[in-house]
Amino acid sequence: MRGALSIGIVGLPNVGKSTMFQAITKKQVDCANYPFCTIDPNVGVVAVPDERVDKLAELTQSAKKIYATVEFVDIAGLVKGAHQGEGLGNQFLANIRETDATAYVWRIFGNASVVNTQETIDPLRDKEILDTELSLKDLESVEKRVANLQKEVKSGDKNIAKELAVMQRALDFLREGKILSEQDWSEEEMKVLKPYQLLTLKPRLYILNGYENEASASFIEIFKKNNWPFLVIDILGEFEGADLTAQERAEVGLPEFSQLDVLIKKCYEVLGLITFLTTGPDETRAWTIKKSFKAPQAAGVIHTDFESNFIRAEVVNWQDLLDNGGFAKAREKGLIRTEGKEYVVKDGDVMEIRHNA
Repeated sequence: MRGALSIGIVGLPNVGKSTMFQAITKKQVDCANYPFCTIDPNVGVVAVPDERVDKLAELTQSAKKIYATVEFVDIAGLVKGAHQGEGLGNQFLANIRETDATAYVWRIFGNASVVNTQETIDPLRDKEILDTELSLKDLESVEKRVANLQKEVKSGDKNIAKELAVMQRALDFLREGKILSEQDWSEEEMKVLKPYQLLTLKPRLYILNGYENEASASFIEIFKKNNWPFLVIDILGEFEGADLTAQERAEVGLPEFSQLDVLIKKCYEVLGLITFLTTGPDETRAWTIKKSFKAPQAAGVIHTDFESNFIRAEVVNWQDLLDNGGFAKAREKGLIRTEGKEYVVKDGDVMEIRHNA
């Protein structure tokens, strides 16, 4: 599992995607006020804010701190007809395909000085445009694959028959206009679907760009009813306040803590990830793993040889370690556990891996 997970920032032109990217990564990008100013995707890797790293590093007097990371990809605006190549659509859709998840940015702000490529401000309509374009591209891909599998299945290969059943189910959903990520899939079905990098199968986070009072109650209710993960963020305000202290933010009317930090953490959650930690005099480090990973798989993230040569793990919750002033006291109180190969790692575990690599 690679270190930085990738989030594609997508939306219609001029909704605040590049400004959000610039605020998050503090990397200068072209934010000119006209459609398609961003043609090549901008990529930036940012640290996932984590107080646990800071506190453990102080506890063990670590020489350095290493945070978990998320890669953000700022992708140029999509338009109606993108699946057919409209507005450089093929290039944009290919860029989305390479990411692990998507952050959809919707315009709810009413600033007339920023060109709106749509006649009105209507996030649900904008969502439908993007959903349609991504679905049509997936439909095209799945139809081709199903057609090929229908020919290959005549060989009697059971694996081909299994793949065909899964792909046919995906095809049925797409023809009904349904988003693949919102359907129930078994672990086995996901293994079949994942290699195809289908656009509507990727986890999503919705960013409503504007003030809280610009998000209508009825619109928010629709998001809650559908369990769509979302955040309301004044992206321009966060961009302008990116370098301010908590006190300075309060003085200019911004929340004490940056919503961008909340956004980064939320994206991490959307990907179904958790963090375990290692700490000592050399470094304190946050390691990225899937929620279901067992101890040997987690060990493999540190070094590939550790997974196959795993013996056991010494595990303690980060807060227990902190509250007891270090490993010695935590061990005295029996808070450090010895876990074997079947242990499912929990978020916030501090681990020391034993291996014979």
